[in-house]
Amino acid sequence: MTERRRNKHTASFEERLAEEALRLKEQAKLLPTGKRREMLLRQARRTDIEAHIHEWLASPGLQPPKPV
Repeated sequence: MTERRRNKHTASFEERLAEEALRLKEQAKLLPTGKRREMLLRQARRTDIEAHIHEWLASPGLQPPKPV
């Protein structure tokens, strides 16, 4: 049986998402207008959205659905 690889992250999930989005935006700035640049910008936007969703799900105000 193989052992599962585990990574010990030093930064929080939100920080890693923010760093990834920033890295993608910086890469896109260096490219000329085109498909590759648009793809990087789209991926950066998705990463920003993931961070907002994670923030929303982790918020203390989020309540489970009430039974009917």
